[in-house]
Amino acid sequence: QVQLVESGGGLVQAGGSLRLSCAASGRTFSSYTMGWFRQAPGKEREFVAAISWGGNTYFANSVKGRFTIARDNAKNTVYLQMNSLNPEDTAVYYCAAQRSGVPRRVGEYDAWGQGTQVTVSS
Repeated sequence: QVQLVESGGGLVQAGGSLRLSCAASGRTFSSYTMGWFRQAPGKEREFVAAISWGGNTYFANSVKGRFTIARDNAKNTVYLQMNSLNPEDTAVYYCAAQRSGVPRRVGEYDAWGQGTQVTVSS
C-alpha cells in the first residue's frame, strides 16, 4: 500500500500561486494514477486534477487553465501548481493514488494523504 504525504499549503492572496507536493512511499509509484482532490468546509470532496501513469492529465473545469499537474517518478512525487488563485479555491487539498479506475471519481482511489490546507484571501 502506497503512503502519501502532502506539503506546500498555506495562506496566499487572491491572484497568487502555490505549488503542492505529494511524496509517495513504495516502489510502484509509477504505476499509479495520482490525483488531487479538495474539500471545503461543509462541502463534499471534489476532484481537482489527476495524472495517469502514462502522463495523461485531467482537470476539473473550475481549475482548467489555472492549475497544472506533473509527476516525477524518480522522486516518487506528484505536484499541483496552482496559479491565479481565488477565494473559492480555499480548501483542504488531498493527494490520492489509484491503481485502476476513473481518475475523476473520488471513490475509486486506493490511498489518501492527510491533506494540506490552502487558504486564499481576498
